[in-house]
Order: sequence, then structure tokens, then C-alpha cells
Amino acid sequence: MQLLFPCDPLNRRVADEAYAEEFDAACAAGFACSLFSFEDFEAGQFKAQPGLAGAVNVLYRGWMLTPDSYARLHDAIAEHGCAMATSPTQYRHCHYLPEWYPLCEEFTPETVIVARNADFAAAVDGRNWPAYFVKDYVKSLTTQRGSVAATPQEIADVVGLIETYRGAVEGGVCIRKFEQLQADSEERYFVLHGQAHGRDGSAPELVHEIARRIESPFFSVDVVASSRGELRLIELGDGQVSDRKQWPVGRFMAMLDGTQG
Repeated sequence: MQLLFPCDPLNRRVADEAYAEEFDAACAAGFACSLFSFEDFEAGQFKAQPGLAGAVNVLYRGWMLTPDSYARLHDAIAEHGCAMATSPTQYRHCHYLPEWYPLCEEFTPETVIVARNADFAAAVDGRNWPAYFVKDYVKSLTTQRGSVAATPQEIADVVGLIETYRGAVEGGVCIRKFEQLQADSEERYFVLHGQAHGRDGSAPELVHEIARRIESPFFSVDVVASSRGELRLIELGDGQVSDRKQWPVGRFMAMLDGTQG
């Protein structure tokens, strides 16, 4: 397996600062690593250094991509005779909430999925939820205002702010039932080739069950405890564009190398 990282925009010989620690750890662990200019890729050009060759299996570790952009990266790597571990269909499956939600519905807050131009208040009419957590297919509003709407009428305000701060609403709008969760209880797990991994070497049964349901070689699972102590699934993401959060870089590399239990 060869790892592919974005380079520093001002120095193409080194990894982008956000991925420098991981790049150095990957090299030290014995992984073959290449860099590419994310800016050039966005402009329609792809060139990896060192070059990709020998029909290697490529794992991307870098900035979040839309499904269309990921498909372009997948095709660019295929043109070099190599293959990405995750297909465009699998990437979209974990990247977009409406793709994975039907498979994990009982583990995660109830969700109504609508188009950007929908009547949001009408979409949740009669549900009488305590509040409404609003996001697009990928992300929520991370400003101080937050993504929670107290009333159905406030949903449109949150959507408008997502559009303002992120530039666009990706995919559509997901309106989720607000649940009381324990503060500071969120934990990120990774699933690699069907095996669930935690930063302490173990994962709860909920994550193992999700691993059995999702068909993707590498994805992240974010779990949080409810006010009653029940584990709840908050988010899935493609593992290639999911940051490590609290994971030590050495343990993350051990997982990729297959040496973590």
C-alpha cells in the first residue's frame, strides 16, 4: 500500500503542515509515501512525487473531497496503472449521510432529508422534536451559533448560515432530531477492511455492528453517549479524509500496518 498526501503549497518537497506529522510517521513506519499538489489537482492536473508505478494500492490521506472530485482523483491514479482502495461509490456511501443512514437508522438520531429549496417547517410538521439539528449531507454549522434550531421556523436560518460560511449546501439538507448527549463523550473509531479499531485498541459492539453493515474498506465512525448512557452513532465518514482526532499517530499507523489488534 502506498500513501498519498497533499504537499505544502509553497514547498512541494514536504507534506502540507496539517499532514506533516502523519507523513513523517508513515515514512518512519516503512510505508511508501507520495506527495501531490492539491491546488494543481483542483486546477485539473495531477502529478505525484515520487511517481506512482507498479500497480500499487493507493490510500489517500488529505483534504475532504466532493464525490465528483474524489472520482477524478480515482481516475487520475488509475491512469498511472494504480488503484485506490476505496471506489468512488464507496467514498460517497460513507461521505453522504443519506447513503449510510438507512443502514444504521436505529443507532442514530431520526433524520428527515430534503432538498435545499424545501419547506423545512413543513418537512418536520407533526414530529414535535425537542429541537432540530441541521446539516447538509456532510457537515454542520461549526460557528458559535451552532447547528441547532429551537423551532421549525429557525431551520431555514441555520441552512442559510451553512451556505454563507461554507459557500454552498452540499447535496441537500438533513434535519435531525435533537438528542441529549453527554458532553465530551464523543469518540472516533476507524473500520479497516471490516475490522473495527479504537485508539485504545478496542471498539464497542455498536461499532462492530456498523462495520458489518457498511461496505467500504476504510471509514470512520463517530460515537457519543446519550444522557441515559446509551451509545449513539453521530457520523460516518470516509477514512481517507477523516482526521485522527485523539488518535496518537503511532497507533494510527499501526492500524494501517495491520499490527494493532
